[in-house]
Amino acid sequence: MLRNLGHDAPAPILSQYSFPAPPHQPAFHAQKQTAAMFSLSQRAYCLNGLGTGKTRSAIWAFDYLRSIGAAKKALVVAPLSTLDNVWRKEVFMITPHLGVRVLYHATKAKRLEALHQDAAVYVVNTDGIKVLSEELLKLFEKGEFDTLIIDELALMRNARSERSKVARALARKSVWVWGLTGSPTPNEPTDAWGQCRIITPHTVPKFFTAFRDLTMLKINQFTWAPKRDANEHVFRAMQPSVRFTLDDIVELPPVIERTQDVTLGKRQLEIYEGIRKHGLVLLKNKTITAVNAGVVLGKLLQISLGYVYTSDGTTVPLDNDHRLDVLSDAVADTDRKVLVFVPFTHALKGVHDRLLKDGVDVAMVDGSTAKTERDRVFNLFQNTGKFKVIAAHPGCMAHGLTLTAADTIVWFGPTTSNETFEQANARIRRVGQKHKQLVLMLQATNAERKMWARLRSKQRIQDNLLELFADASS
Repeated sequence: MLRNLGHDAPAPILSQYSFPAPPHQPAFHAQKQTAAMFSLSQRAYCLNGLGTGKTRSAIWAFDYLRSIGAAKKALVVAPLSTLDNVWRKEVFMITPHLGVRVLYHATKAKRLEALHQDAAVYVVNTDGIKVLSEELLKLFEKGEFDTLIIDELALMRNARSERSKVARALARKSVWVWGLTGSPTPNEPTDAWGQCRIITPHTVPKFFTAFRDLTMLKINQFTWAPKRDANEHVFRAMQPSVRFTLDDIVELPPVIERTQDVTLGKRQLEIYEGIRKHGLVLLKNKTITAVNAGVVLGKLLQISLGYVYTSDGTTVPLDNDHRLDVLSDAVADTDRKVLVFVPFTHALKGVHDRLLKDGVDVAMVDGSTAKTERDRVFNLFQNTGKFKVIAAHPGCMAHGLTLTAADTIVWFGPTTSNETFEQANARIRRVGQKHKQLVLMLQATNAERKMWARLRSKQRIQDNLLELFADASS
């Protein structure tokens, strides 16, 4: 009431709540301020940087609201890799009195059974809300659930996806709706529209094309570019919000990013040039489209890594010995642990086999790795001497995980997603990291060099936007 009357009254949570935390891990100032913003805002965005402890801020805010009778039960929608390793772990560690249930099981019946077990916090994977949509909507309509927390909100940027439609329906029935993401616009300013339609639909136009016209300029039939004031439009749409960076919380050792050239084998080079020239012919004849251009680029990147899919689904290894040797040297050069990201599953198997041959204690994680096995690998890697290397598809490790036991990341080749690139790199740059970090990006071809340049360009666009939020939060 005081704030509505124009008085800058402090958030009650700052003086009326103890911020429970494990020994020697007190809440940071930024985490308290983030929790304060949540507790005062029924609709809000937390855009704090990667590794800043957004999870705890949301848990503390919900716990406080529940303690004063302003909230009942919370549904957390989060990436699969964070259900146990982040959300269940954090709730149990700092607010065990709340109780937490993870709604991820082999069958829908098991998920429903967990949903009806007593707890204050329920955690479901991003696509799991589709499976339980009817039951969840009923619980929100009855008022049994009143808080919706969406972790890695940017995963909801496609407003036409089923997950986004369900999230919008749940948000309309919720009292408290908070979105958490350190990368709100991983690709384009228009990424914000789908997220805002869930959290604050009143801050953006009803139709995507209207928001696109506000933020993007049409260059030709296939190309749109951000307008100069695009970030300002996104900033105004994603309010109320808070933004703190990792540097605002703790001073971490520096991170070094560098590319390293590797040499293609003779056979690799011949095949690469053949595909490249084929693409040029398509371009010259004006028969290339966004679809087949993507196919050509994907094939060039596969060849660059040294493993190619054939039409019958098998994999043909090429003479990529130099790239594999450089990888082996990078792993051997550090006495700490290493993450190796390989953007193609067929290439990942080849990398894993080479490291095993070198005598490296390595685990492999891809889309086929069961959740229980992933959790086991991540726990052993972070908390024991087991596994010097995790070789993984980056999409399987792009959110929430803390893997500061490693100080080196090697990208065997570039990913096509800026969000995946940024998130995957953040696995080692988090609170608790005590060593300098190295992010090493291997490249041998122009296709790879252009991909790395594209990723950096997208990063700069997003960084400019996040500076606005940081200025507003300071």
